[in-house]
Amino acid sequence: MIAFPAVVRVWIAGGVTDMRRGTNTLALTVQQGLWRNQNAGEIFCFRGRKGDLVKLL
Repeated sequence: MIAFPAVVRVWIAGGVTDMRRGTNTLALTVQQGLWRNQNAGEIFCFRGRKGDLVKLL
């Protein structure tokens, strides 16, 4: 289990994310879709189509 400090926000992206996307493309998705700064200490979670893959940014 990964423990995060209590002040860290975790954002879970709804829907399906193309797991072929790299870190830069996911960061752009965060900036444009959520209007958040990916370097602000928050965690963004993206899920694959089958639900067996997860990417954290």
